[in-house]
Amino acid sequence: MTQRNLTLEGVSVLVKEATLRICSYVHHTPLLATPTLSEETSASIFLKLENEQVTGSFKVRGAFNKIGVLADKGVTKVYTASTGNHGLACALAFKTLGVGGQVFVPVTADDEKKKKLRAAGANLLEYGTDCAETETYARRLAEENGVKYLSPYNDYYVLAGQGTIGAEILQDLPDVDAIFVSVGGGGLIAGIASYVKTERPSCKIVGCSPANSKVMHESVKVGRIIQDESKETLSDGTAGGIEEFTVTFPLCRDLVDQWVLVEEHEIAEAVFYCLKNHKKVVEGAAGVALAAMKKVSANFKGLRVAVVICGANISMTNLKNIITTYA
Repeated sequence: MTQRNLTLEGVSVLVKEATLRICSYVHHTPLLATPTLSEETSASIFLKLENEQVTGSFKVRGAFNKIGVLADKGVTKVYTASTGNHGLACALAFKTLGVGGQVFVPVTADDEKKKKLRAAGANLLEYGTDCAETETYARRLAEENGVKYLSPYNDYYVLAGQGTIGAEILQDLPDVDAIFVSVGGGGLIAGIASYVKTERPSCKIVGCSPANSKVMHESVKVGRIIQDESKETLSDGTAGGIEEFTVTFPLCRDLVDQWVLVEEHEIAEAVFYCLKNHKKVVEGAAGVALAAMKKVSANFKGLRVAVVICGANISMTNLKNIITTYA
């Protein structure tokens, strides 16, 4: 199997293998029923709490899966690029699995996430103002230095690790009708969709993006990767450009049933909703999926809906501003 020739069934097999490979390193996170929101929407809503995952986001799944594969092959050093969450996940996987690593981040990455990365022992190098620019630079340096490069999304083993979320949702809610997932580079939704569409084809997969940064959304619309403008967004975990030949694009194009864009105030309101009603701190990218579900909930009345709450790593500044605005 090469990086670009896997069938849907092939990716699903990788997800099943990933479930076994990473189970001792990650949590099977809760699928939380939400009576109040369910009543408001006339649907049965469940929140998949990846904000309670190791390192505070789903990214640890893909990191442990890919780095585990590389470690088994004797790889001793890896370069990767991240806006924060993937870097935190890799830092833990590097340390746990005994692999040396360099984490490249944009200069514009959230300062608190950079502090967390350094505290986690990550060897940081800052470059560029956009995640796509940072990824291109890190990949080029890796090739020049003969080091393995690990993409935060453009890798079958990474997206298979993220796909274990789909396996857990089906285990806990076998009759789920729809799953809402935030989309940046597409690794999370591609992994989940590949597994779920194989095991439960009737389940709708809904891709959710901030209107301020919607590269995959626009790319799927025109049928090819385009470098659509990305503006500042509370959903920094999904912001920025995408590599031109990412393996996630055809999966997003073929498997995502519906796309929803949300505005910044809708993301903030969703973050506040989780804090107020469930006492859960979630980041902007998690708010995107919840905001999207609330926005189109009329189309899902009477159905069982899972919303992936992808992470908790929001800056204190952003959280304070949201509480001040909506409390």
